[in-house]
Amino acid sequence: MDIQRKHLPAEERRAVTVEAVIKLAAEQNPSEITTAAIASSMKLTQGALFRHFPSKDAIWQAVMEWVADHLLARIERAARNAASPLAALEAMFMAHIAFVAEHPGVPRMMFGELQRAEGTAAKQMVQTLIRRYGERLRTLIEDGKAAGELDPQLDPAAAATLFIGSIQGLVMQALLAGDTRRMRKQAAGAFAIYRRGIARAA
Repeated sequence: MDIQRKHLPAEERRAVTVEAVIKLAAEQNPSEITTAAIASSMKLTQGALFRHFPSKDAIWQAVMEWVADHLLARIERAARNAASPLAALEAMFMAHIAFVAEHPGVPRMMFGELQRAEGTAAKQMVQTLIRRYGERLRTLIEDGKAAGELDPQLDPAAAATLFIGSIQGLVMQALLAGDTRRMRKQAAGAFAIYRRGIARAA
């Protein structure tokens, strides 16, 4: 296995590196992850690692690109298979929670990047992800209003912010408790409260 990993094609090597960083981020403070630790977890030398990434920042950017691509694809797939806008919102909520439960290192890295004072490519990627996610939510909320499912007076921007904030709250509590299973257990109840707040009155 290790011998095979030492001779991976460039793109596959980059993917394996991203996987290694996300796994490390689930176990320790992302800001303390060194390139030496990444290389060690992959049974590589730092020199071999830097043949594929010019710097640590480049590794972080690749990780955030992976997160953006995979999370947006996951929630888009969930929404596409739903029967209505409100059902799509619920499917997206559950898909996002499932993604974080599978990759607990992801929110730790995202929060860490957003807290950095300086601008980095990785931080910009996180900001772009949040913007695109918000745009998708606002469109879906407008669709729900047009379909008569959601309160006609609902503010799409505020509803989108609350949607993301509800997920962030569940994630933060799970990280503090050290138990990502907690997110899955509480997700349905949290969304039920959110749904009551945005649904059209009967």
